[in-house]
Amino acid sequence: MSERKYFGTDGVRGRVGEFPITPEFAVKLGWAAGRVLAAKGTRKVLVGKDTRVSGYMLESALEAGLAAAGVNVDFLGPMPTPGIAYLTRTFRAAAGIVISASHNPYYDNGIKFFADNGHKLPDATELEIERLLDQPMECVSSEHLGRANRIADAAGRYIEFCKSVFPSELSLQGLHIVVDCAHGATYHIAPNVLRELGARVTEIGTKPDGMNINKDCGATSLDALQQAVLDNKANVGLALDGDGDRIMMVTDKGRVIDGDEILYILAVTAQQQGQLQGGVVGTLMTNFALEKECERRNIPFVRAKVGDRYVIEELVKRDWYLGGENSGHVINRQYHTTGDGIIAGLQVLAAMQFEGKSLHELSRDFKKLPQVLINVRFNAGEQPLESDTVQAVVNEVETALAGKGRVLLRKSGTEPLIRVMVEGEDEKTVRTFAQQIANEVEAATN
Repeated sequence: MSERKYFGTDGVRGRVGEFPITPEFAVKLGWAAGRVLAAKGTRKVLVGKDTRVSGYMLESALEAGLAAAGVNVDFLGPMPTPGIAYLTRTFRAAAGIVISASHNPYYDNGIKFFADNGHKLPDATELEIERLLDQPMECVSSEHLGRANRIADAAGRYIEFCKSVFPSELSLQGLHIVVDCAHGATYHIAPNVLRELGARVTEIGTKPDGMNINKDCGATSLDALQQAVLDNKANVGLALDGDGDRIMMVTDKGRVIDGDEILYILAVTAQQQGQLQGGVVGTLMTNFALEKECERRNIPFVRAKVGDRYVIEELVKRDWYLGGENSGHVINRQYHTTGDGIIAGLQVLAAMQFEGKSLHELSRDFKKLPQVLINVRFNAGEQPLESDTVQAVVNEVETALAGKGRVLLRKSGTEPLIRVMVEGEDEKTVRTFAQQIANEVEAATN
């Protein structure tokens, strides 16, 4: 990642109107990506977006750059990130481009790429695109310019794909589901998937206006969903984020079920049905309780770095199916190449119907350990994690936890922050330990 100048771990992202999220850069990025992709043969790229108002500007700019490189563009309109990955494969396109900043506010946006196989672009391809971004832009001759087309039935195709992963012998009849689409890319898809599988659906967050995406709704703000589930006496609630690649759920009692608990439910259900291939991949932030529960059930468990791309890399390396993050990115390679909020939700709903149990009952035996996270700011050039006093206090805390908890210190990938995380069985003790370590980290920055 240190070799990259423009790409982060998940494409290019920033505030609209500020470099690199400008029309000028988007044109150049489209051209550079088009040049690299055209050299590989197929001269067709899919472009989809979430519901941010800036999506119109960025898709037009990308199309101009791609056309100048001689690449044809098929527009998908508003489409969840995992839907773009799926359609890229089925249309045999050279790549899929996603215009989205996921769970960020409307004034941010981003551009990321899927390869023809539905996975993130290989590092070598991203680096080649970056190399061309620093070269003068050249336009192909008029007879070789790319053309633009719109795929009118993109949403319908993805709806059918989502429905196809739900067991044919089951339905959602008898379930009242509240779904919160965060005024994002799933607004016209998730409610239809659930209804067509037989559920009674109450929908919220399905009226995007270009500026309300993720605003007090969706997977990052669950108060509205919790209240709607209780007010409607619904069986379950589903909350998706702005681009539809993560999910959080709410029980009929209003309790939040996060990504770790969803992974627990899916792993146990798959194991019981003899469908668990290998084990489960979590991240450095996955609650220690999931690791211990997997150990108790003889389910292999490993941790990847924070970020869904690293979870997927670990799954591919081990040829396992199931992994994810506590933030709600849940991946099942049996069905898809990337995290998919709708599909993860359908898997949990299938487990409920198969077991004849509520979401509350499925999650009741999983008790998360208290987890305290404290952020400590540091200045450029400082290395507080290398401090002898910091390492000494970490060793003391780890000894005190004695295998019944965890300590994690890591630098944020996006801000000048040291993240201090401590888990254990007693919340008061964990909070004391976390503050003790944070104090030493802060002292090491002065």
